[in-house]
Amino acid sequence: MELLKKRILQDGKCFPGGILKVDSFINHQMDPTLMYEIGKEFMARFKDRPINKIVTIEASGIAPAIFVGYLMHLPVVFIKKKQPKTMENMLTSVVHSFTKDRDYTVCISSNFLCPEDHILFIDDFLAFGNAAKGVIDLCKQSGATIEGMGFIIEKAFQGGRKVMDDENIKVESLAIVEDLSDCKIVLR
Repeated sequence: MELLKKRILQDGKCFPGGILKVDSFINHQMDPTLMYEIGKEFMARFKDRPINKIVTIEASGIAPAIFVGYLMHLPVVFIKKKQPKTMENMLTSVVHSFTKDRDYTVCISSNFLCPEDHILFIDDFLAFGNAAKGVIDLCKQSGATIEGMGFIIEKAFQGGRKVMDDENIKVESLAIVEDLSDCKIVLR
């Protein structure tokens, strides 16, 4: 997706340790026009799948997931990082955050993730695949089928795609970062 790649090179910032900061247009301040185009691209890439629900994990995946859900006319549910007292029929999994270097017990109600569901998971980044592992675990617990996983940006050098490849899950990344060493952004 050329528009996204251009924006990453123009406005993205690189920090030591493989960190790419895109907070000026994706995950802090958002560009709704870009999000709309991201939604259209994901819709085009997954249009052949029998998806009936969009799933994401809070917080940075919510905006792109809503655009995808809106364009595909599908409900969007997000996995929570804090367990609410009012959640019924809770499913949980532990996810390690690369950015914050801590574990989260994430949760979703089985009322919103069921055996009948064919989900598309949308998130901002694919790094080591930790969020994807948690989603795979929650889907196995619920009996839901994962039809695909879409990521705005994939950091290929961190190897997270292998998590989905090992499960035979279709993966689509809109921009793939090959390298961030020396704080230079190298896209595929």
